[in-house]
Amino acid sequence: MAAFPLALGSGQASAAAEPDAIADTYYRALLTHTRWSETQWDPAQGHYTDKDFGFAVVLGNAVLLTRGPYDAERAGVDKDTLHARTLATLKHFAASNRLTGGTQWGRKLFWDTTFQSYFVLAARLLWDDLDEATRRSVDTIAREQAQYTAQLGTGDDPDSGGWTPHGLVGGFAGDTKLEEMGVYTQALAPGLAWAGDDQRYDAWRAAFGRWSRNEAGLPAADLANPARVDGIAVSQNTAHNLYDTFIVENHGSFGPHYQEELWRTSGRNAAHFLAAGRPLPEVLTAQPNAGPLWRTLLGVMSDAGEPLMPMVADREHLYGRDVIPLAFLAQVVGDRAAARCELALAERLEAYQAYPPQYRLAKFSGEPKYEPEARAELAISYLLHEWRARSGQAPVQPLSQRELFEQASGVMDYGTGPGLVSHQSPGAWAGAVSKSGFVKFAWQPAHDDWLFGLSGTTPMFLPSAGAKVTGRSVVTYSRLRDGFDGSASLLTLDVGYAGFTTLPSGAVVYASSGTAYGEGHLEVRNLDMPGMPGLDGSRTYRAAEGSATVKARGATSTPGGARVDDLLFTRGQFRHLRMLGVRPDPTYGYSLYAFEIRDGATGTDLARGATAAASSFDPGKEPGLTVDGDGTTRWAVSRADRPRADSWIAVDLGGSRCVDRVTLRWESAAGRAYRLQGSTDGQQWTDLVAWPRPDLTSRGGWLDIDGLAGLVVRGGANPISVYGDTVVLSDGPAESLLVEGLPGATPEELRAAATRKTPSVRSTGVKAALTEFHLSLFNLSSDPATTTVTIPRSPSGEIRLYEGVQTVTESGTDYRAELSAAAAVLAPVRIVLSGRRIPVGLRAEVVDGRTVRLSGPSCHVTVSAQGKSVGATVRAGRATTVTVPRATAYPLADLALGRTTFPTAPLPPGMTDPKAAVDGDEKTAWTAGPDGRMVVDLGAEQHISEIRTQWRGSIPASQVEFSLDGRTYDGAVRLSARGVLNTDRTARYVALRVIAPADGHAALTTFTVTS
Repeated sequence: MAAFPLALGSGQASAAAEPDAIADTYYRALLTHTRWSETQWDPAQGHYTDKDFGFAVVLGNAVLLTRGPYDAERAGVDKDTLHARTLATLKHFAASNRLTGGTQWGRKLFWDTTFQSYFVLAARLLWDDLDEATRRSVDTIAREQAQYTAQLGTGDDPDSGGWTPHGLVGGFAGDTKLEEMGVYTQALAPGLAWAGDDQRYDAWRAAFGRWSRNEAGLPAADLANPARVDGIAVSQNTAHNLYDTFIVENHGSFGPHYQEELWRTSGRNAAHFLAAGRPLPEVLTAQPNAGPLWRTLLGVMSDAGEPLMPMVADREHLYGRDVIPLAFLAQVVGDRAAARCELALAERLEAYQAYPPQYRLAKFSGEPKYEPEARAELAISYLLHEWRARSGQAPVQPLSQRELFEQASGVMDYGTGPGLVSHQSPGAWAGAVSKSGFVKFAWQPAHDDWLFGLSGTTPMFLPSAGAKVTGRSVVTYSRLRDGFDGSASLLTLDVGYAGFTTLPSGAVVYASSGTAYGEGHLEVRNLDMPGMPGLDGSRTYRAAEGSATVKARGATSTPGGARVDDLLFTRGQFRHLRMLGVRPDPTYGYSLYAFEIRDGATGTDLARGATAAASSFDPGKEPGLTVDGDGTTRWAVSRADRPRADSWIAVDLGGSRCVDRVTLRWESAAGRAYRLQGSTDGQQWTDLVAWPRPDLTSRGGWLDIDGLAGLVVRGGANPISVYGDTVVLSDGPAESLLVEGLPGATPEELRAAATRKTPSVRSTGVKAALTEFHLSLFNLSSDPATTTVTIPRSPSGEIRLYEGVQTVTESGTDYRAELSAAAAVLAPVRIVLSGRRIPVGLRAEVVDGRTVRLSGPSCHVTVSAQGKSVGATVRAGRATTVTVPRATAYPLADLALGRTTFPTAPLPPGMTDPKAAVDGDEKTAWTAGPDGRMVVDLGAEQHISEIRTQWRGSIPASQVEFSLDGRTYDGAVRLSARGVLNTDRTARYVALRVIAPADGHAALTTFTVTS
């Protein structure tokens, strides 16, 4: 890739290229951020601080000093002062680096070399302004760091403690080694970029290539790829850093921030080569497996260019750190989807920066060192834009937001290990999370980065993310194979059953057997962040009984902390009083200093010396300590129960007493919401008061959240309640629940949906919903279920039919449902019957998406499917089979259809993307190239009875091979002259190898695998 030097080394502004609008935004953000970065100046030391690598602010300074129209008023410091401070810092830290004889910092791979990379780049941008000694030191840092790293081979850095890439083997479960291998590359890159004359250069280049090519290593994919990157075959890779579903874990769960690290590292490294005017190493733009990894991130992308994070919480809303991966992918790789994401993030960046704590680029989560790092990465992102403008390449045209989410749409079950089912649709993102500690059903209408809180242990629909999953049933549906995108998940929990279906439009359905108090839990983000869509300082909730507007809390306020709650209620006689938790402190659960009970304001504390019990307790923090009269001792839930929402503590007064008030003295782990209950026998409890009091309570069965998300609640006696920014859809004891989530539905539409007739089910363990004509069925029991679902007739009079058997009734149809134990299904309309009179008793068996068998009373009907229609006459006593012409027989039996294929890019010479052979489109085709071989990952072990190929042009000689693990293949068998193989094998991976090319051009249009 062509390179043009960006290092001016003059301290003067660059006029080489006009920055684009996004680069302008980055420059302004850097200027504004300077008000924070100048707080890192240590006047006593005469340089920026080394605490949390604060001195890395010099890279942002260098860009401001050598580019753009410097604005001292915005920056809060004049240019000369900034220049002097930057040079003083470069001089000091160049001399104090361990590689130049100092002792303060440097050489240590984790994480000194990351900041060393920023430091060297800053020095190069200001090269002409540095004294000779500092230049020599900076040059030495680049050279000797590369040499130190190369000499480690594949071993660990002894200076870095326990940090390890595990050699070139890597690791993927719980903690990917993608990031660690990237650290080795960025320790080598400055030397490669700036010291090409060094006699040790070839060793550095070899080491850089090894680590870079293995960063996103996945053996099943890499072993199938003979393509050469920087002269080395991808098939020589050895690392396993990804799950086989192309997802990355860090800190024990799916971490989008760390999956982006592949391009964050590439952006840092590329900046050195481009600034030095050297060509980029091929691996930076031909990274093995980068394409599928990016596709995974698009599958969880928000409208703000930041991936949604339903698990790990400590890297969310780090907008300043999210820029560089997008800038690299957009400006260097030329990816239009990344360009849309970068544009969306840039449009929000200054509003984000203005929100308290003002000026900062990394807030809401992360580590202190992220702030100077965000400044450096924003500076690099600016340089990447500048490079593209100077290179003569056309600007990358971003996709529209509609195009982005159409391209990103799809459903994926990432497996039991990652514990994520993800469905990206044009209208919303939705996911089922079964990973321990993060269990939830997540939903983000309109992909809104700031609507619902869904990260970390934040509960969603389930009242707690801490439920234990003992069983997981998942079915995914794809447009190619099934005619629609959707998913049906059902989790068996230690406290019951809960299920979730996701629909093509972005709508969702949640069903529960009743797992705990306060089910249907949603946290709404409510901030006053001018310029950020949706965050205008309040959220409005509308229900059947009226509406309530909840104002945003102040930026520095928090709902947590120590608190005293005085609770008044109607005077009554009780022996037992209990605090039943609804929403715990998100970190520590519940903890009380005192539980006081009185009759009247001046009454004595009847609880003093009484007996107390609790659902759990931490050793040394027993429940009796709340009634001992000592204000310094306390009860706390056990560590294991901290995420549990319905923890409780109860006081037994020893006999029935008249009481009218309770005082709860909370430690900082104060319950965010709870119920106070009374009982005469300790068995039957009566709600006395709820804390906090709801802003809105409704029994109308629907709720509109700020015009962005609509919820329809069916069944159960509990009301819908809104407590500040918390929504509880079943505000009361655990009971069976069904909720439909409708993105963007108006209050009028929600009111109509709530009153619409719904399916009824004869089996008590099965729940059903009819949402946008998709039938969701949930078997919330441990036994298989065969039952009848009564589906109401549509207002148009048409009869909508689902796969299987149903009979027309006066009110609609009776559908025969067969469900496995603890499982859910989502059924689309397959066939529609219409006519002047469709008789009661007509039996319809839908075979597939185009065929139905009709029997029963004589009639003439129109049978429609997928927009096509045909007339049919049914005669009594005879079955009539009707097939709709030109309709597709969904679900298709082809096991290979739409599956992952290998090689992934980069492809070998002469080969086109093998995905074209399994995309269901006969107009696309795979060209093998010389001795070409492709692999299809069936997703799981499957029985295979037939393999069939269709070629454009002559059929080449070819053979298939089978594998269970993607590493070792056997059973190579030649296909027939017609390109067909009948077999009896079990495999997950199926390879097709072209043995001898056919005469002329041959291209594979279809590769079909059936059981």
